[in-house]
Amino acid sequence: MAFVVLASVSCGGQEPAASSEQSPPASPTMPATPTASTPTPSPTRTEPPEFTAKVTKVARDRLPYSWREGCPVHYRDLRLITLSYWGFDDKPHTGELVVRKTVTDDIVQVFGKLYDWRWPIRQMKLVDAFKADDFASIEADNTSAFNCRRATGSSNWSNHAYGQAIDINPRENPYVTAGGDTAHKNAEKYTERPMKGKGVINPGDRVVRAFRQVGWEWGGDWAGTKDFQHFSKGGG
Repeated sequence: MAFVVLASVSCGGQEPAASSEQSPPASPTMPATPTASTPTPSPTRTEPPEFTAKVTKVARDRLPYSWREGCPVHYRDLRLITLSYWGFDDKPHTGELVVRKTVTDDIVQVFGKLYDWRWPIRQMKLVDAFKADDFASIEADNTSAFNCRRATGSSNWSNHAYGQAIDINPRENPYVTAGGDTAHKNAEKYTERPMKGKGVINPGDRVVRAFRQVGWEWGGDWAGTKDFQHFSKGGG
């Protein structure tokens, strides 16, 4: 379409000249070319490592306090189990237990289940980290097994001295007298059963059943005195 543009009048007073310049055709609007967008990758959830357990012989120097001459089981008949456990911080950890070589399969089976259930354990060190002081180990809420010591309140050997007992989360699962008392102040709120709580063992729960399936008894089933932390092969 032609149109007229009037030129501006010059200072000389000339007539304006007519222009018949044709405007260029309007460019049609082109649809935007779609561009391929790269999807943002969703974060990958990292699964925790699988449960592992390694059974090895125990060197004498790993048991400087918990074993001595005259113990009912020689240290050569004990085994060190290095195994996975699920922590109170909801993360996997590696701990150590010493038990009699005849019960290693029992321990691996049960603790494999606890790990798969994400059932929490505070910590798991040899009792030698506390110079075999059972009271100190319990105060630290330490899960441990072998310790060549007498049974509480008795002159007889504990099943711990045979490597056939384990104490699990002793703060949350204390030793309680028939009168309802415990020697550990930090465990006083855990003396009743049943009760809810992280790492707490209750009558007939899956932790008790898992040990029962491999022939271990729970101290929480004792008459009178209760030892909620304690599991042992054949009782005692």
